[in-house]
Amino acid sequence: MSQMELVDLESIGSSTHPYRRFQASLPDTTEVLADVSQLKGANGYGVARLCRCLLLQIMEDLSDRDLARYLAENLAAKWLCGCTLSEPTPDYSLFTHVRTRIGPTRLSHLFATRREQLKTAGLMSEVFTCVDATHLIAKATRWEERDTARQQHIEQLNNEVLPNVAMDPQARIGCTGKKK
Repeated sequence: MSQMELVDLESIGSSTHPYRRFQASLPDTTEVLADVSQLKGANGYGVARLCRCLLLQIMEDLSDRDLARYLAENLAAKWLCGCTLSEPTPDYSLFTHVRTRIGPTRLSHLFATRREQLKTAGLMSEVFTCVDATHLIAKATRWEERDTARQQHIEQLNNEVLPNVAMDPQARIGCTGKKK
């Protein structure tokens, strides 16, 4: 049996949901991203909407694949990113393309600006901040490396395979010691 119901996305979810406060303080990125051209295969999502997805990814600490699944399954996430209930959500591969298109410098600036806005609005406090740029770069490229391994019909990304597909030849999985 198929049913049809009109739904107001604003009425879904709790009025105190953290995403509502986050949404209210989101800056308009249209001007900042105006010169970033539309992505092929983006199906009209728009760079500004995909940038919101990337902000959500950082907030929830999700991989590209986890973010795609999270958007498909979570109504609050769809609402925050400006997706309707019935439209398909972006494929995980699109997030890599939009990060590349926006560029690391501009993306870093957008996230730093966002952090300051959240602190000013009282929605975020920093007890301790530690930034390791190598971790950020490694996390940004890990899924690209996994996809490269899959294209080479390698099913498991491990320390034996990683030097062949990694952008950083010294990269290792699970290594915290001095010997990489």
